[in-house]
Amino acid sequence: MADRNAFRMRRLRGRDPLGLRRALAGWLLPALVAAMALLAAMALTGAQGAGSLAARWEQAAAGQILVQLPPEGLGPALDRLSALPGVASATPVPDARLREFLRPWLGEVPGLPLPAMVEMRISDPSAETAIRAAAADIPGALVEERGEAVTQALRVANGVRGLAWVILAIIVLVATALVAVATRAGIAARSQTITILHELGARDSDIAGRFARRLGWLCTLGALGGLAIALPALWLLADAAIPVAMARPAALADLPWWGLASLPLVAGTIGWITARLTVGAWLRRLP
Repeated sequence: MADRNAFRMRRLRGRDPLGLRRALAGWLLPALVAAMALLAAMALTGAQGAGSLAARWEQAAAGQILVQLPPEGLGPALDRLSALPGVASATPVPDARLREFLRPWLGEVPGLPLPAMVEMRISDPSAETAIRAAAADIPGALVEERGEAVTQALRVANGVRGLAWVILAIIVLVATALVAVATRAGIAARSQTITILHELGARDSDIAGRFARRLGWLCTLGALGGLAIALPALWLLADAAIPVAMARPAALADLPWWGLASLPLVAGTIGWITARLTVGAWLRRLP
């Protein structure tokens, strides 16, 4: 008899014998999942952006050195620095560029004498030691001390990236709790029907599977909605921020496409697993 009822339950797989479409018909859960998917998309993009910015700062710090030289005797000093091993190029910074950089602080001061700044690009990190030794023998030369500033900037960027991953973990926990609450609400609404079908021989896996499919679909639908809102917003943000932070136009590769594309799948999986475990735990308490 139990096998016959279980067989009938399996035949109803394409129908809705538990009435879950009515019990779990609201848009509150998909709307909340959409909001969390939007936050997750922003956190993923922030993590990738902070990582790219940190890599750019680190690369720039490792491959470029600024040396201040006195205007008199610039030529011989520049030739000496250019001839050092590991130095790829040594280019004087134009006065117009220096004055443009100083204008926000000093204003227009055409008569202000400026030191000669040389931008040196190195192909070997060990060349920095030779540059500092050579600059020490040149009167008035000064090598830019920016190691601590770069270290602080990298610490901030890595902190932002770590915070983004913490936010993602919190979003997953909140999403799991929301699905569990929604599942319990569905159980409470259809408890009599579930109990009757359980007594007639319906397998726990069949009942839990129906809840899991319904909640998984609602979470996937909500994540797709949140992603549809997030994509244009993230692109506008990247288009405004990338030229300032990275000194280049924004590109499609600046968005974490693999992570964004996985959000609906991850949301559906969280909904499916949480609902199945919640219903299974409730069914095990039935006599």
